[in-house]
Amino acid sequence: MATDPTNAPSKPASLDTLKGHVLFVGLTGGIGSGKTAVSDRLAQLGAGVVDTDLIAHEITAPNGSAISLIQKQFGSEYLDSSGALDRNKMRSLVFTDPEARKALEAITHPLIREETIRQAKQLIQEKVPYLVFLVPLLIESGNWLSLLDYLAVVDCPEEVQIARVMHRSKLPRSEVERILKAQASRQERIAHADMVIENQGSLEDLQAEVLSLHQKILQIQKYRTSSS
Repeated sequence: MATDPTNAPSKPASLDTLKGHVLFVGLTGGIGSGKTAVSDRLAQLGAGVVDTDLIAHEITAPNGSAISLIQKQFGSEYLDSSGALDRNKMRSLVFTDPEARKALEAITHPLIREETIRQAKQLIQEKVPYLVFLVPLLIESGNWLSLLDYLAVVDCPEEVQIARVMHRSKLPRSEVERILKAQASRQERIAHADMVIENQGSLEDLQAEVLSLHQKILQIQKYRTSSS
């Protein structure tokens, strides 16, 4: 959902101070495009991955750092029986109430930003060859593009996205279509991309594209290192 805690946080200023150590690579795509499959493979190849979507889920899980603030702001009815954020109920609220969206983002964005910076620093200390920031709504945020050295977009036809999300999340088609309409279009994402990863074929095809992305980034990093 466009106003879900998985929204991209505003550009964290402290990340600016980390630039120059390694390449900052953005990874994004529409819902159901396969971003996580790509980031998982990049991590296997040695990249450092900061997944802002995963961070958002962690802070809204039972006992997560955002839970008490969400409960205070919205009430216990927006938590499920486990004590986690009731994502479906919150999605319905913020789609129709801009003020609720702002209130939720005021809680989650600073926490996502703080953890993003912490993980980035740690990965740089571990000497990863480059950093990948997986940000579902990277284009929509309007803040990440100036921070990144390279942007990869995972893409597939909209019907493929819908089918994947309906199967994965058990959401009705109308709900998935509403989420898609709230996100940037495929054309908007592709217009900003340095590389587009097509993900509508086999797993082998996807892995080949990810390997190509990995090699391109290493080449860029090597060139910058030799030129500095």
